[in-house]
Amino acid sequence: MPENYFNYFTEIEERFQQRRGSILLLSTLDWALIETWKDAGIPLTAALRGIDEAFDKYDRRPSKTRKVNSLAYCAQEVLAAAESLKEAATGSDREVGEAGVADKPSSGFTALEVAAFLRRCAGRIAVTSEQGGLPHTSGVDTRAVASIHVGSLNELAGDLELAAIAGATFSARQFEDLERRLTVMEEKLFAALQTAAPEDVLIALRAEADRELAPYRRKMPSAQVEQLMRQYLHKKLFEKYGLPRLSLFYL
Repeated sequence: MPENYFNYFTEIEERFQQRRGSILLLSTLDWALIETWKDAGIPLTAALRGIDEAFDKYDRRPSKTRKVNSLAYCAQEVLAAAESLKEAATGSDREVGEAGVADKPSSGFTALEVAAFLRRCAGRIAVTSEQGGLPHTSGVDTRAVASIHVGSLNELAGDLELAAIAGATFSARQFEDLERRLTVMEEKLFAALQTAAPEDVLIALRAEADRELAPYRRKMPSAQVEQLMRQYLHKKLFEKYGLPRLSLFYL
């Protein structure tokens, strides 16, 4: 879990806007890029340091005819900062592992707050499905997948509510376990959407992603470009069909 886990998105957005010197709403590409960093386990510290390094270099340029208009401008420096932190942390991680840790501290959320989030997600999925807003084909019925997820989310919420009544706290370790389960659920829903969505919708979204990625392709490793394309499509499909993101990052 990255430090300042719960503020990962907002702190990156605020640092980018601060260094740019003016408010610029992040694009879908920018948010997808942040998600690739999150999924890769890049610490918030590395992301913020990379943004600062990228803008420090930009500020030293003799000519600044064009403003930085995308977080993708900082991608290389963020990856470099993450590698540096990883190397520096190797020794300390070994020491922690040898000492042993009984448990992780509290996540900062109560069980009831997490339960309420899960029920909100279940409700949004149920409404979208009941209103016929989900695509389906003869081979894949996204409504069936959605129905299973609604049941699972409500069941998880019920367990948390019972734990809260019993006075249990919601630890960071439980947060991570639940986050992994939600990730699996979201991936299943994304796979169903990709299969069932009309081809013209997917082609249009990919063309849109290609246009936004074009200026940055040569500045990113091919693996990151492919991951970014997937995250972009993921985000856009969920937005198009009115589905919530199943991640506690959005709590």
